[in-house]
Formats: sequence, C-alpha cells, structure tokens
Amino acid sequence: MRGSATVPKRTLVAFHAHPDDEALLTAGTMAKAAAQGHRVVLALATDGGQGLAASDFHDGPGLGSRRLDEARASAAALGVARVVWLGYADSGMGGPVPPPTGDRVPFVAAPLDEAARRLASLLAEERADVLLSYDARGGYGHRDHVRVHEVGAAAAALSGTPVLEATIPRDLLAAAVRASARVYRYPPEFDIHAFTTAYSPRRDITHRIDVIRYAAAKRASMRAHASQASADGADRTLAAFLRIPRPAYDLIFGREWFRDPALPLGAPIRRGIFAGLG
Repeated sequence: MRGSATVPKRTLVAFHAHPDDEALLTAGTMAKAAAQGHRVVLALATDGGQGLAASDFHDGPGLGSRRLDEARASAAALGVARVVWLGYADSGMGGPVPPPTGDRVPFVAAPLDEAARRLASLLAEERADVLLSYDARGGYGHRDHVRVHEVGAAAAALSGTPVLEATIPRDLLAAAVRASARVYRYPPEFDIHAFTTAYSPRRDITHRIDVIRYAAAKRASMRAHASQASADGADRTLAAFLRIPRPAYDLIFGREWFRDPALPLGAPIRRGIFAGLG
C-alpha cells in the first residue's frame, strides 16, 4: 500500500546482574519492544543466590533456583522470548566474595575475558541489534552491577553490538527518594544518601523511553520476584513499590533512561531503543 513502510524487526538483549534487576530498570522497555514485534532476550549474569529474602525462600532448591524461576515468570509477563543464565554465582553485596560452589564461580571472580566471551557468544547467536547493560557505576555500586558494565562493554566490543547503558537521572532519583522518605520508612540497608552519587547525571542521558503504556507489565514483572519483596521481620523496597497505587505507579515508573557511550554529550535525546540504527 502506498506510503506504508515495513518496520524492521530487531533483537534486544537485556543483560542484568541478578533476577529482579530487569524489573526495576528495563522492564518497560523490554515489554514495549516485545509488543512491537521485536525479539527480546533476558541474559542474567548470576542466579541471585546471595540476595536478601525471607528464610522460607532459602528452603528446598535454594534461593538461586527460586530466583531464576521468578525471572522466567517476569520474562513471561514482559513477552520475553528467551531467558539465559550465564552460569555465574551471585557475588554478594559486600564483604568477602563467597567461594565457588562446584563449577559456579562468583561473577566478580570470573576472568573478564571469559565472561565477555560468554556474553558475546550469545549476542552473536541471537544476532543482537542492541545490548542493554549498566552505566560505569553499576547504578548504585553493587559489585556485580559494576561487573555487568565491564563485561557488557567488552562483549559489545567483541561482537560489534551497540550497547546502551540502563541508568536513572541522578538528580531526579535523589529528589524522589528524599520526598518518599517523608512518608515511608526505608529498611536499614537502604542508604538514602548513596543516591546523591548513584547512577548518572542528567547530562549523560541519551535515551528517554516512554513506557507508561507498559506499566502494568512492569508491575507484573516486579510482582513475579516475590522473594525480593520478602524479609524476616522487615520491609523491602520492592514491596513498597508494589504498594504504590495506580495511576501514581504508572507516572513514577512510566519512563526509563539509557546512555549511549558512543554519543557525544549534548546529543539530542532519542525516544526509541532502536533509534539511530540503520
């Protein structure tokens, strides 16, 4: 038909440190791409076995196995075509890095080139058009998140895949956290002041994606990670997010942000995750 154009179908690979990270940072973008007919793949570096969770979630197969199942449920809610675990163990938030368990090496203890080759192999297999990774700070500084940035950058270079780094404008996040702290008591491990240096300054943002139409899918993705909304005798941040009523939730989580390290500062903001591709 005259004037019609065929939109090329792309493949998006979202690389995350632990199950539930995708729900918080890129779920709306993933759901939007899937709804538009693109192939979306979720790649997880670790099983999240060192994460905080209520005691019940550590029983039976263990927390790591449960969290991978939660990631699959999250993926189904987002329309993700495939979930791949790279086979690494969770390195933990702080303190000594846990020892390997069998053949499962903590992510930060794995050689960078080895981990990058694993991810690059997936990118080549999927013929990925875009890789989603993290900014250099790993968002809030978790060592597995910083390693995702390093491995993602190295794998993108090996495979020739464009990379976009998932992030949040630092000033916007800090203001939101300060405002919410007036009405909500954050759990003890939540450091409000850390967000003044977390993620990226606004000037670094190159992509702002409107995902408000996919807020319901993002909320379902969060809800799938039941272990991360649980704790023994305490509240968790994810649980607090899930208590936010709609439409307030939709407004808060209706945008996602990325930075393209290949673009100069001050480049026009792009509104599509595949914008600029040939």
